[in-house]
Amino acid sequence: MSTKVFVSGATGFIARQTIKLLLSRGYKVVGSVRSSEKGEILKKSYGASFSYEIVEVLERDGAFDEALKKHPDVTIFLHTASPVTPFSTELEKNVLIPAISGTKYVLKSIYEYAPQITRVVVTSSWAAIIPVPDRFNPKFVGSEDIWNPITYEEAKQDSIHAYFGSKTFAEKAAWEFVEKNKPNFDLSTVNPVFVLGPQSKDEEVKDTLNVTAELVNSILKLNPKDEVPTLEGNFVDVRDVALAHVLAFEKEEAKGQRLVLVTERYSGQLVLDIIRKNFPELGDKLPVGVPGSKDGSNFAAPNDKKTRSILGFDRINLEKSVVDAVEQIQRVKA
Repeated sequence: MSTKVFVSGATGFIARQTIKLLLSRGYKVVGSVRSSEKGEILKKSYGASFSYEIVEVLERDGAFDEALKKHPDVTIFLHTASPVTPFSTELEKNVLIPAISGTKYVLKSIYEYAPQITRVVVTSSWAAIIPVPDRFNPKFVGSEDIWNPITYEEAKQDSIHAYFGSKTFAEKAAWEFVEKNKPNFDLSTVNPVFVLGPQSKDEEVKDTLNVTAELVNSILKLNPKDEVPTLEGNFVDVRDVALAHVLAFEKEEAKGQRLVLVTERYSGQLVLDIIRKNFPELGDKLPVGVPGSKDGSNFAAPNDKKTRSILGFDRINLEKSVVDAVEQIQRVKA
């Protein structure tokens, strides 16, 4: 019998790539979605080895109880769902509390109704490691052993602090739950930096993509006289994030570990340079900017040596990530 994996938030950018990878490795997958309409779209896309359960409100106590009761053969749980809405004006209500409660309640459901689950992987973030002010500090080196020291009061002051706080407090809630309750499962977290790359399936390409994938898409929409996006920092490809989620439960060494995922620096200018180099036919349609002028070196640098030792795979570089994403977008538009 194939191992069955539960993936919460199955419609997400990272979740879809993870589901695709799980199915290719012979796992059966059940995913949580907010509506039957979304579930049927995934079912049609992924086939017979995928099923879904509707969980409309992630941050409600008992939200996953019934879904888990229906699948007593699930032994792995990947919590990729996030109720976070970072641009909300009610930061505590709509960002902090849902993120923290969503994590607490899903672990509570697993603990009470799915004792057969032995491994849980929670999608966290580099934001749970780096202090907000230090993200622009190239001398700051974050690692798996460092925590963002943000306070709850600081997290309520603006959307950036709320996002960083939500990731930090949600992940801390997960580790505290394990420490307090001593459940049957071992916990791992995956802490990626800015995530780029293609969608898992061509049909997922829309005019506007999810927040991080939209960087490449937005550059393709520029006109020659437009300004180049100023975003820059550290990047990892979504397919590597998916692989990390799978290896996080497949590898014994990943038990109880935080896994920091980073590949190299990125910037809007670097992405544009890669597009112009690899797609010369787009050259007249896009701005030039100042080629090579920004390389992301003004941002803090993650130290992922420990994670690389545990996971043991080579990362997809920025050029391949961007080229694959552009090729997919161009293919869908053709």
